Amino acid sequence: MKIQQYYLACLSHASYMILDERSKTAAVVDPQRDIDQYLRDAQAGGCTIKHVFLTHFHADFISGHIELRDRAGATIRLGARAEPEFACVKMGGGEAVEFGDVRLEVLETPGHTPEGISILVYDLAQSRTTPQAVLTGDTLFIGDVGRPDLLASIGVTADELADMLYDSITHKLVTLPDATLVYPAHGAGSMCGKALSKETVSTIGEQKQFNYALQPMSREAFKSIVTADQPEAPEYFVHDAILNRKERPSLESSMRSTLHALPLEEVIRMEKEGAQLLDVRDGIDFEGGHLRGAVNIGLAGKYATWCGSVLSHDQPIVLITGAGGEEEAVMRLGRIGFDNVGGYLAGGMGALVHREDLLERTERITAPALAEWLAGRRADAGPVPVVVDVRSAAEHAGGFVPGSVNIPLPHLEERAGELPPGRPVVVHCEGGYRSAIAASLLQKLGRKDTRDLVGGFKAWAAAKLPSESTKA
Repeated sequence: MKIQQYYLACLSHASYMILDERSKTAAVVDPQRDIDQYLRDAQAGGCTIKHVFLTHFHADFISGHIELRDRAGATIRLGARAEPEFACVKMGGGEAVEFGDVRLEVLETPGHTPEGISILVYDLAQSRTTPQAVLTGDTLFIGDVGRPDLLASIGVTADELADMLYDSITHKLVTLPDATLVYPAHGAGSMCGKALSKETVSTIGEQKQFNYALQPMSREAFKSIVTADQPEAPEYFVHDAILNRKERPSLESSMRSTLHALPLEEVIRMEKEGAQLLDVRDGIDFEGGHLRGAVNIGLAGKYATWCGSVLSHDQPIVLITGAGGEEEAVMRLGRIGFDNVGGYLAGGMGALVHREDLLERTERITAPALAEWLAGRRADAGPVPVVVDVRSAAEHAGGFVPGSVNIPLPHLEERAGELPPGRPVVVHCEGGYRSAIAASLLQKLGRKDTRDLVGGFKAWAAAKLPSESTKA
């Protein structure tokens, strides 16, 4: 038996394939929507993927169960409380699938969602009674547990889910043997918890020792601690949680219908009719010159998460990419269910060579230059700027530019009207990725006198410039 982990860093998502050499059978758990790697690795091992498990209806990405069903003929398996629109096999606690030396047994562990399950993995060549591993989905993470407050579970309150989570942790997962390997569905950076570790595998024993949520405590204390200080969930989470329940087109068919080049005139027409222009180049390239009205979300960062946070899944998206970047940009949008791409600009920025009237640039400013401007030592630069910190409230509290305004990036568009008119704006984040998005949003909204702080707050701190903090 072999357990293979696939870690998708841009979504902090872990999926798994369990292969059995004797029966030449494989099962995939919580797959990402682009499934070629599973098919390729199964074929390399001489195995056929016959089962695909979802531990729950994920909110932060679209699962690849439909794709594995259609391309590999795999049977979709879910917990007994799941209510999907597609055909599947529902499995209750204690029910199992066996193939060769592998036994995959369902352990019902609601709490993050009502239908949540964990999967006990037995290597029958070693033991029929002691599991080798448990795939915990979003119930138990390394260093944390799944949050019970997401809107993915419509009709169930956070308090009810926290009750379920307490029981799943204290009466089920914690009772497994200490040596049981723990394989969760997410790692550090996921919005499905607040303190996830960078590690992607642990043991029950280690988690009992080091995970704050697995320490002995009352039910009420547990509910209080796991619901406190959770990060804000992106708006697209509800969209994805609903879409994961539905029968839907596969990623392959969606990409076929969206990957087509558009002449500049068509792109301009679509933008006037409400299409979203998305430039996926690195921020420094975007700010050097871009199509007026475009939003910059670079492929090099948490691209899908930020697309889901600042773009709409209801309006067409037109892509502007570097050479050959169209397919990756579309595929990664498809991972979060944004199948609303209307095409991409033919020739990329080369299409604007003779259209200076459509070209826009974003000024950049260094930390020392901003400090001089704020101190009134740059009379040639005009009025003192408004400094907008687009990090989260928690990041801002830990250290900020004195006098700066904190508007987290997901709320910048709706709160842009709070910024005083007639004054320049300088935006910053921690390192520069989010501020490039922010600057493009403000320019699109008409704040043309917007600058991006090079290197973000890290550069400000590294220059030993004054800062304040509201943390105790």
